[in-house]
Amino acid sequence: MKYDFTTIMDRRGKDAMAVDRIPYKDVEIKEGFSRLPMWVADMNFATAPSITAAIGERIKHPAFGYFDPSDAYFDAIISWQARHNGAKGLSKECIGYENGVLGGVISALNVLCEKGGSVLLHSPTYIGFTFALTNSGFNIVHSPLKKDGGGVWRMDYEDMDRKIKENKIHAAIFCNPHNPCGRVWEKAEIEKAMEVYKANNVFVISDEIWSDLILDGYRHTPVQSISDDARQRTVALYAPSKTFNLAGLVGSYHIIYNSYLRDRIIKESSLPHYNEMNVLSMHALIGAYSEVGEEWLNELRQVLTENVDYAFGYISKHFAGVELSKPQGTYMLFLDCSAWCAAHGKTIDDVLRAGYEVGVIWQDGRQFNGANCIRMNLALPLSEVKEAMERLDRYVFNCL
Repeated sequence: MKYDFTTIMDRRGKDAMAVDRIPYKDVEIKEGFSRLPMWVADMNFATAPSITAAIGERIKHPAFGYFDPSDAYFDAIISWQARHNGAKGLSKECIGYENGVLGGVISALNVLCEKGGSVLLHSPTYIGFTFALTNSGFNIVHSPLKKDGGGVWRMDYEDMDRKIKENKIHAAIFCNPHNPCGRVWEKAEIEKAMEVYKANNVFVISDEIWSDLILDGYRHTPVQSISDDARQRTVALYAPSKTFNLAGLVGSYHIIYNSYLRDRIIKESSLPHYNEMNVLSMHALIGAYSEVGEEWLNELRQVLTENVDYAFGYISKHFAGVELSKPQGTYMLFLDCSAWCAAHGKTIDDVLRAGYEVGVIWQDGRQFNGANCIRMNLALPLSEVKEAMERLDRYVFNCL
C-alpha cells in the first residue's frame, strides 16, 4: 500500500481521549499490558497527508481572523457528493455548516418537533443521539432492529408504523449506515422506510457521517436519493471527521434541498451564536475531499475490511456464546455476550472489567441500548486487532 496503516502510533499526551481515558470506573490495566484503544469512534491511523498539507499551508500565514467559507470549500463538498453518492443538482445554497452532526440533529428537531415531543429511533441506538435528545427535552421512542435468519439486522416496518401512530410522531432519526450495528441499508430497505415516514407525515434526519466507510462488497445509498419526496422530506448530515479522523478539528455539514426547512434550520443553528466554522477545519475538509484523500480512503477501506474479516472470524470461531453480525460498514463490532454470560455465571460488567484489565479498552454496549453488549472499534493496525483477540481469548472468554 502507498499509505501507512501498520505503524502503531504513540498518541499518549497528544490530546487523544481514546488512549488517555478508560470509559469505566475503578479499573486499572495490569502491569505488562499495553493499551489497545478500541472504544470511542476515532481511528489509530495517521490521517491523509493531503489534510496535514492543507492545514500546514494555511498556517504559514500568521493571521486567523474572521472569514467566510470559500468557494473551494463548497466545490469540494459538491464534487465529493457527486462522485461518492451520485448527488445531482447539489448547489452551494443547499449546504450548511454544522459544528457537529449532533448539533445539526438538535437544530433540525427544534424546527420539526416541539419540546417534549417524541422522536423515532432504531435500537440499538448511538449514545450521542440518546444524550443529545434527552438533554434537549425530546422523548425517544425506540423501534428495535431485528436479526433475520442469516444474522443480518433488519428494520421492523410494522413496529415503526405502529409506534409513529401511537406516539403521534412527526420526526425520526435514521442512521445510515447504522451505528453501532454496521448495517449498510439496501436501497429497497430505505425505500420501504421512507414509505412509512411519508404515509405518517414524518420528517427524517439522516445521519450519514459513516457513509464513506463502507466495506468491500457494499454500497451506500443516500436517503435523499430515494425519491423526490425523500429529497424534500430529509435533512442529511455529513462530515469528514469519521472518514479522516478529524473529530478534534470540529466541523460537519448538512444538505437540505427543501428551502422551507433549510431557512428555518439555518436560523435555528445561528441562534446560540456558536455554530461557526474553524478556518483550519475548512482547509482540512478541502484537503480530505481531494484526489489524494480519495486514494487514501480507498486503501483505508481495504484495511478496515481486512480487520473486520479477521475479528469477526476469530470471535465466531473461538468465543462460544458471543453473538455478532458482520458489519457491512463503519469500523465497529457490536458483541452480544448474553449467552456467554448465562453459560458462565458472569455479568457484562465482569466481561468489561476483564478486558480492561488486560488493556483491551472497549465500550459498554448498554449505553447503546444493547443489554449484555459491547461495542468494539477495529480502526487500528491489524497487528493490534490480532493482539486484542489473543488477549480476549486467553484472559476473558476462554480463561475459565
